[in-house]
Amino acid sequence: MTIPTVAIGGVPDPLPDGVAVLDVREPVEWSYGHIDGAVHVPLMELPQRLEEVGDQQTLVVCKVGSRSAQAVGYLRQQGYDAVNLDGGLLEWQAAGRALVSETGRPPAVI
Repeated sequence: MTIPTVAIGGVPDPLPDGVAVLDVREPVEWSYGHIDGAVHVPLMELPQRLEEVGDQQTLVVCKVGSRSAQAVGYLRQQGYDAVNLDGGLLEWQAAGRALVSETGRPPAVI
């Protein structure tokens, strides 16, 4: 199966209405920095929490793009319209895109 992937340059800023973001990183990674408005479902919990993934097109992210690629493969098999962000949140941050933090400190991708 080919995993649909988009480079950061192909992701509109701001994200258009109708595009959701799914972050599949672990809770500690999420707390340090994530995309505002993203849904957080760690990769290993995805099969049990599919109802949290909406029916709109979904941009799936992790730190560098490998876990999100696995998630996209699984979601596509389940009939979801999901796309992987190439380079993950490291590329998102490098492109100057906004992140938010749950730690009270400036956001960081760990």
